[in-house]
Amino acid sequence: MDKIWLIVQREYITRVRKKSFIIMTFVGPLLMSALFVVPIFLMQMSSDDKKIVTVADAGGLFSGKLPEDQKSSIRYVHAPTDLETAKAEFKKSKNSALLYVPPFDLANPTGIKLFGRENLSLSLQTSIERMVDRQVEAARLQKSGIDQEVLDNLKADVDVDTVNLSDEGEKSSNSMVTSGVAYFMAFLIYLFIFLYGVQIMRGVIEEKTSRIVEVIMSSVKPFQLMMGKVIGIAAVGLTQLLLWVALSSIVITGVSAATGLDTVAASRTQQLETVAQSAGATPKETEDKTAVVYKSAMEGFSNLNLPLIIGSFLFYFLGGYLLYGALFGAIGAAVDNETDTQQFMLPITMPLILTFIVAQSVMIRDPNGPIAYWMSMIPFTSPIAMVIRIPFGGVTAGQLLLSMALLVVGFVATIWIAARIYRVGILLYGKKVTYKELSRWMFYKG
Repeated sequence: MDKIWLIVQREYITRVRKKSFIIMTFVGPLLMSALFVVPIFLMQMSSDDKKIVTVADAGGLFSGKLPEDQKSSIRYVHAPTDLETAKAEFKKSKNSALLYVPPFDLANPTGIKLFGRENLSLSLQTSIERMVDRQVEAARLQKSGIDQEVLDNLKADVDVDTVNLSDEGEKSSNSMVTSGVAYFMAFLIYLFIFLYGVQIMRGVIEEKTSRIVEVIMSSVKPFQLMMGKVIGIAAVGLTQLLLWVALSSIVITGVSAATGLDTVAASRTQQLETVAQSAGATPKETEDKTAVVYKSAMEGFSNLNLPLIIGSFLFYFLGGYLLYGALFGAIGAAVDNETDTQQFMLPITMPLILTFIVAQSVMIRDPNGPIAYWMSMIPFTSPIAMVIRIPFGGVTAGQLLLSMALLVVGFVATIWIAARIYRVGILLYGKKVTYKELSRWMFYKG
């Protein structure tokens, strides 16, 4: 253990002192924060710039009065009812689009056209189409003698509050927040396993090709060297992850305080407004709906079992990394250069990639179904599958302990297999290794 600890210290200290580690430790949070802050600033800049749409109302759909809304990002202005004249004036102007409404049958409105200098954005086209739909509906109601206000009062927009019933009592929940937290944790584990697993593989290849390992092997056993390297780089990865989370929070909080902008709230609000507007809601309805949904999201987040989620995330982060890190180390020992690693990388990483894909398509929809359950038990898939399930609250203590125990067993078994490959391959040069050859290495004596 003393030798393993020395190797762990060497790997950790050597890597955290590298310029690349220091630079990425500070650049990473800035990049992560930019993912939240920059889109908000861009949305604010674009929201101040109203799109102007000229309307050639030859069919009299608007009866001389165009839609007006101070909160809308679109402003409508009149244009000559003659299409050719309207086109000529539109080309001279800097307006965003030209809406032409020809004479039409109210029962079957056809022939309405929307012109633009280039391809129009989807949001602008959708907003104009929704506005025309509402105008046609209003004209039909007026013709039928139905009061628009009476019809609006008949419509229902019910917000259903979701509540979890547990032994601790009733708690508000929000599936959008739960899914977001689950997906974010799964993505971090997926990213860091690949990022630092490849570092182990490259480190082993570098030591092997430079023949440094021959000197090291005179003092320590191959198993001790590999174990120390895997644990040392795992500590580096965990250190950088914690620093990223802490620094990202500081940067986002600082930017929010300096600009008066709640970036998380603004991002969520913008998403909700986009969804509501695409469904045809008016700006007032959109604002009310956004406030209700945002309040529900904040309540749902505050009621998550954060100690369990964070603790489980750290365990599966380290467990998954150690399991896959041992395999990456074995690959590095078996080859002489990175080009030769491709044939071994795909079979090893396939379970991880498959789990991440299934998590987005199946487990998010049914986190307690049979697929999610079994994938959260298999050591090669549980690091991602279980962190997807835990925020939803359907994982029992027995299931969690069983999954953790299986992951520990899987890690020990993987270390044993990798060590058998490592002890032979680390001193083997100039030979193309096959799967058959690897299987023989695992049963060599000595």
